[in-house]
Amino acid sequence: MKAAAGSETSAGVEAAYGYCERIARDHYENFPVASVLLPAPMRPHIAAVYAFARRADDFADEPGPDLDQRLRLLDAWEERLDRGVSAPRETATASGDDLIFVALEHTIRLHQLPRSLFHDLLSAFRQDVVTNRYETWHEVLDYCRRSANPIGRLVLRIAGYNDATLDTQSDGVCTALQLTNFWQDLAIDWRRGRLYLPDEARARAFAREADLDRGGITSEWRTALQEATQRTKELFQAGRPVCDAVRGRLRWELRFTWLGGMRILENIEAAGFDVFRHRPTLTAADAPVLGWRALRWPPAQYSR
Repeated sequence: MKAAAGSETSAGVEAAYGYCERIARDHYENFPVASVLLPAPMRPHIAAVYAFARRADDFADEPGPDLDQRLRLLDAWEERLDRGVSAPRETATASGDDLIFVALEHTIRLHQLPRSLFHDLLSAFRQDVVTNRYETWHEVLDYCRRSANPIGRLVLRIAGYNDATLDTQSDGVCTALQLTNFWQDLAIDWRRGRLYLPDEARARAFAREADLDRGGITSEWRTALQEATQRTKELFQAGRPVCDAVRGRLRWELRFTWLGGMRILENIEAAGFDVFRHRPTLTAADAPVLGWRALRWPPAQYSR
């Protein structure tokens, strides 16, 4: 990790980053920006951000504790964020949580990251604890503003970019990625008691929640998900310029992330939106398609 921003780090900080990187690797599918395409000096810092968010997400989704206990765990996590870490503990006795905050605090200070972005993430995790339905698209997008968009902005800051236009474009891509995950995991979320497709979208299509209990997608649900998918594609399109505005390996990372999200939407459509029978995801068969589209960037079919 010595390459980070050209500065030397203590053995304790290096160990903390190593712990965070292991967490990122273990959850690779949910954390595509930890890929080998990222510039090597960025990876430990991105992993520290991810480890912080991953642990908070575990608090929010933990099946054992009651709602109040989950919220207390998130409150304590936020208190540690605000308190910071003055010096790394001995790695031999430090807990995993200690190591996460040692790495995160180093990253925050080194890159002057706004703590408000981490507070936004935690507010979204709290919302997951207490909210399982949304009435309007505005509410869903506001959730994405806090659950997904901070990650993109943090990636840009770690890469050295601090530009309002890039932030807005990144928000479009990150919100689109979050929505794609919602449609991809609709069946999983439903079994957990959550539904992110808003009431207003379901009402327009006359899609009933009771139909989901039967484990299938009706024509009404296909109509609702088709609208949701189209809305998601428009957000991808609005954010696409950020993939060209950054330099070096990060440009390729963002392009492949963008293309991967769009490809998942294609797979959802190809499955007739029946995510109960099959969870659309990226497989080895998609790799040649993504590689070809990345080489032809921007693909004609996406530039309209």
